[in-house]
Amino acid sequence: MILRTDPSFIAVARGEAIADTVIDSGLIVDVHSRRMRAATVVIHGGRIAAVLDPTISVKAVRRIDAGGMVVMPGLLDAHMHIESTMLPPSTCARMMLPHGTAGIVADPHEIANVCGIPGIRWMMEDATRAAMHIWFTASSCVPASGLETGNAVLSSEDLGPLFDDPRVVALAELMNFPGAIAGSPDLLSKSALGLARRGRVDGHAPALTGQRLQAYIAAGPSSDHECFRAEEAIEKLESGQRIFIREGSAARNLRDLLPAVTPANAHRFCFCTDDVHACHGFEDGHLDRVIRRAAQAGFDGPTAVAMASLHVAEHFGLRDWGAIAPGLAADIALVRLGHEGWASMKVDRMLIAGIEVARDGACISEHQSAVVPPFLRSTVHLPASLNAAAFTPHGDPSKPARVVGVIPGQIVTEHLREKPCVVGGRVCADPARDLLLLASIERHGGAGGIGCGLVRGFGLRRGAIASTVGHDAHNLSVAGVDPTDMLLAVRRLAEIGGGQCVAEGGRILAELPLPIAGLLSDRSVSEVAAAQHAIDAAYRSLGGSLEDPFMQLSFLPLSVIPHLKVSDRGIIDVDAFTVVPLQDGVTS
Repeated sequence: MILRTDPSFIAVARGEAIADTVIDSGLIVDVHSRRMRAATVVIHGGRIAAVLDPTISVKAVRRIDAGGMVVMPGLLDAHMHIESTMLPPSTCARMMLPHGTAGIVADPHEIANVCGIPGIRWMMEDATRAAMHIWFTASSCVPASGLETGNAVLSSEDLGPLFDDPRVVALAELMNFPGAIAGSPDLLSKSALGLARRGRVDGHAPALTGQRLQAYIAAGPSSDHECFRAEEAIEKLESGQRIFIREGSAARNLRDLLPAVTPANAHRFCFCTDDVHACHGFEDGHLDRVIRRAAQAGFDGPTAVAMASLHVAEHFGLRDWGAIAPGLAADIALVRLGHEGWASMKVDRMLIAGIEVARDGACISEHQSAVVPPFLRSTVHLPASLNAAAFTPHGDPSKPARVVGVIPGQIVTEHLREKPCVVGGRVCADPARDLLLLASIERHGGAGGIGCGLVRGFGLRRGAIASTVGHDAHNLSVAGVDPTDMLLAVRRLAEIGGGQCVAEGGRILAELPLPIAGLLSDRSVSEVAAAQHAIDAAYRSLGGSLEDPFMQLSFLPLSVIPHLKVSDRGIIDVDAFTVVPLQDGVTS
């Protein structure tokens, strides 16, 4: 982009030189005043030179007739993990641009848990091939806690050099909130790094309230994307945090949190997606989907746009983005409002730095494929002695067992208690009560540990599903009715270098290969979306009822999200932050 202080740029702004592009006959979203107004947008050298009354005549090389469409700033995602799309950054951008997304703030801690700093560096290098802007946060909790086994441990000394890249805008989510509250020297040194280098530390403190919340915020985090209730969001906001309202594939908090937003405090809220599967982003949309859902709930459209643009830019100090105003980057989306207004809005075309990159739902910018180094492949290593019996722990039918209760549309779980089905001293699945076997297997070639438990909510009547995407350590997670099918699914993922699959009756029904770190595909967006539909359909053919079963499965090992999880270390009581037995008094 041209410098905003370039004399030629200022001449265009004064109306004394010919502009590159003019967008006229449109209704711009003024995110500063949260209203819409008729205006002509003048673009030169990749920047907005002026926003003028439509009666003023402007000379330009090219004119775009908006034809009454809404002209809004390119949208910005306050927090997401690119790896959850299962696409490299350069490919992920092609999924998001047609939906009006101009930039994202990405935490690469998924690949960091598998491949360490080299994995982060690769993500940042591939991001340079993307047509949209990708900023990064330096992953603070690798691993998320000591209750799961990753393949890397990153210290503040490891993270420090990342801040030499101006694209790194904050320390990433401080997930180990119990450690921060307890004054862990390691976590506090990382927080100090983020505050010193960027003045920002992202937060992650689900359901935290009261004095413990005060201690956590005192340690540095100035944002939170883990609120589940409006009351929680208000308490954190009143304690000085900016609230990122999350609406992703697994965690959907929009409708619960919108009541917390008022005209007086809206400037303290942003939108984020956190984790989005490729099929959802490709077909349903990205931040445009969030805006539609907000409008469907009765929320004001221009305010929703501001929460997905200006507020994000202000929080992260992205001074060239976030609004349609003189001097800012010409990242602009032209939007058609349907018969339901913002509730049925659709992005018609997208400009980045004044250049059209997407039109009619398709990316038209040139695509540079990701270059994948060998160290990112062949990352799935299972214990040689693994067998089906490993998924059936010892049990006592007379004693209640801990059960992970899946909550549709949430990544928090319930801590349930049920008497298990026990055959020959071994705990078995009980599909009639929707009790499945659940296991997390260390897959990085280190400890080779296996944590086993029970889960309710998947609805399978037979078979098994498995995934090498298992937040955040990304060990191999498997849930099922038949231990033999569970073993088949696990071994298949090791054969293909990682991915997700469905097994039943001794055969693989469908699979999605993820050969890059066991997290990402080297295929196109449409191919990945089609494979996701296939594994979801296979899951449903076995009786499953969850909308996004693999995203829900991927969060069951995460030891820092309440309330009960299963990692490779065992069953995790997140509230007590410790490993607990399946049944009290029973050794499995």
